[in-house]
Amino acid sequence: MAIRMPRIIKKSSAAKDVPKGHCAVYVGEEQKKRFVIPISFLSHPLFQNLLSQAEEEFGFDHPMGGLTIPCREDVFINVTSRLRN
Repeated sequence: MAIRMPRIIKKSSAAKDVPKGHCAVYVGEEQKKRFVIPISFLSHPLFQNLLSQAEEEFGFDHPMGGLTIPCREDVFINVTSRLRN
């Protein structure tokens, strides 16, 4: 007899476009834009600074339902481009 486990995490159509080893983040001060980044970025000191900003502004209650980083989009792109090199 099989045991049926309830789904804890909802899968949405948006989750399907995030490849394994990546996560989606929402970036912007006013209008949020969605970016998909490698999980390895999360432990980098430059990215940790952005995460600290998010923690100060939102705590653990992110309005978009996902990780939201309250910085300008150009700053985020600058930081992530440094991490890719």
